[in-house]
Amino acid sequence: MDCCAYRLRDRSFCREGGVCLIDLFLPIAARAVFALCIPGRARIPLFAVLAGSLLWGCGVNNIPTYDESDERAKAELSAAVIYPARPIKIIVPTPAGEPVDVVARLVGNYFAAAGVLKTFGHAVLVDNRPGAGNTIGLKEAAQAEPDGYTLLYSSAGELVLAPMLQKNAGYDPLTSYDPIALVAQSSNILVVHPSVPVSSVQELVAYAKANPGKVNFSSGGIGVLPHLIGEWFKSAAAIDIVHVAYRGSGPSINDLVAGQVQMTFEDTSVLLPLIQSGKLRALATTSSKRIAELPDLPTMAESGFAGFVSTSWTGLLAPAHTPREVIHKLNLQINGGLKLELKSALAKLSNQPLGGTPQDFTDMIKGDIAKWAPIVNKLGLKAG
Repeated sequence: MDCCAYRLRDRSFCREGGVCLIDLFLPIAARAVFALCIPGRARIPLFAVLAGSLLWGCGVNNIPTYDESDERAKAELSAAVIYPARPIKIIVPTPAGEPVDVVARLVGNYFAAAGVLKTFGHAVLVDNRPGAGNTIGLKEAAQAEPDGYTLLYSSAGELVLAPMLQKNAGYDPLTSYDPIALVAQSSNILVVHPSVPVSSVQELVAYAKANPGKVNFSSGGIGVLPHLIGEWFKSAAAIDIVHVAYRGSGPSINDLVAGQVQMTFEDTSVLLPLIQSGKLRALATTSSKRIAELPDLPTMAESGFAGFVSTSWTGLLAPAHTPREVIHKLNLQINGGLKLELKSALAKLSNQPLGGTPQDFTDMIKGDIAKWAPIVNKLGLKAG
């Protein structure tokens, strides 16, 4: 009998390098039946042999033992069966109301919605933990118990870029977390206050060169994606513009609308209503092609900056060493939602659904590190 045919995840019937319990007990059972067919005291020696066989088969050297990987596999399987058994917390390292937070709440609401998955009837709580260049929340998530009950929702700005600018960010984007799934992607738009006398990127470059040091660009903080894109544009255009960092994209946009600063790069979902109402003027998108919401808006590449492409993704992660079956369960739920419920909700925010495997997410992180590290090093950018 092939022992492997009975091998289960928890190895209740078999263990590698040991004795298959089915192979062990079949001959013992046969001996027992034979012993019962012999009358009287003649059974005693046979039962002694039977007992000896059982003790031999279950002796110290043959008691199933498990190494660390066995124990983890058993724990993972058990966790996946009952998960989740209590509320789930999703840490968001940005202030409430910002693009990352808005999409994180969509994901949380989807998980908690009735009918998505019966066991997801528990509450899903979004916990905003901004501060220190949006690294506080990431450090807290990295140090959380890897049991699937504390998750992290982040974008490239917090996860990938901040450690490049901060010497001791407190986490590593590739080793501190287990990626679950990419969720959404959006483009960024270069906008100016209507008082700035330009209507194209080239006109903005000419204006900045004619007014060195007088054009300010805002962002939601040191190391966030709009900051990096702005510095990249400053270098590529060879212009003298000044970065003004705020505590979140909300205050940054408010001051831009008020005319306190002159320009910024920011997420499409945030800027679109302001562009459509005339409060801000759009000059270009950083996506590789024009966006559906603003089909007449050129890309940065079309505006004379070849290769100037930057999109913003967001995704769900867990602390490193979270049970693989829990990661798998969450990944399936996200990919399922991106086909219908989440897809329609994201479209209203000018976000495109991504999805995919945890490895796809890891590859995206590695790709962003490879892209941005040389730019950060070339520009000599560091947190103040």
